[in-house]
Amino acid sequence: MPSDPAYSLHGVTRAYGAVRAVDTVTLAFVRDETTVLIGSSGSGKSTVLRLLLGLEWPDAGEVRRDGVALRREDMLEERRRVGYVIQEGGLFPHLTVLGNLGLLPGYLGWDRARIHRRALELADLTRLPVALLERFPAELSGGQRQRVALMRALMHDPPTLLLDEPLGALDPLVRHELQDDLRAIFQRLDRTVVMVTHDLAEAAWFSDRLVLMRHGRVVQEGSIADFIRAPADGFVREFVAARRALPGTVA
Repeated sequence: MPSDPAYSLHGVTRAYGAVRAVDTVTLAFVRDETTVLIGSSGSGKSTVLRLLLGLEWPDAGEVRRDGVALRREDMLEERRRVGYVIQEGGLFPHLTVLGNLGLLPGYLGWDRARIHRRALELADLTRLPVALLERFPAELSGGQRQRVALMRALMHDPPTLLLDEPLGALDPLVRHELQDDLRAIFQRLDRTVVMVTHDLAEAAWFSDRLVLMRHGRVVQEGSIADFIRAPADGFVREFVAARRALPGTVA
């Protein structure tokens, strides 16, 4: 297991009836590193993210931060250490962009001037036009909504970012642009990032480390080079190979 984990799972199982969404998983997420969880639908990768956030709780095993087991009574405070981004952003439609950004900071006691200053900083970071801060989510494009969702996750400057397929619903051109911008942001911020995607090329673009899951278990972890040169089994080999090339191009 990598040294100095910010978060870790130790023998964690999470079941829904007879189905084990996460099955006896031991896994570490290294501080200030980007880890991408990949796998087919139902592999357990999003459940791992929810376990880290305390939205799910293990049936067995422990989730730890800095080596200390998370406790239910501490989860409200723990969640303030984490920025969370979901597919399509999850913005509140009745609030402006600035209203969405100010929800948690307002709860934490920030005044309007401080919220606005931080919003301007993050608009610059994410390349969101400042004029959009007064608009409602329905008035934004899909890419703009995802930029706002990232801004909201970063408002309180958390040490950890969790992203659950944040680019999955976007068209290819917007997705490509945001992939470039997000990777640059991750490198600039130097945060612990855990991201979920089913797209291997996207995972390789973002990650320091890939974790491939299947049926609730970790099949292989390492760099994309590890997956290509030394696949752990036939499933890994098939997963890596399952990328359709455009007609007339080399795969």
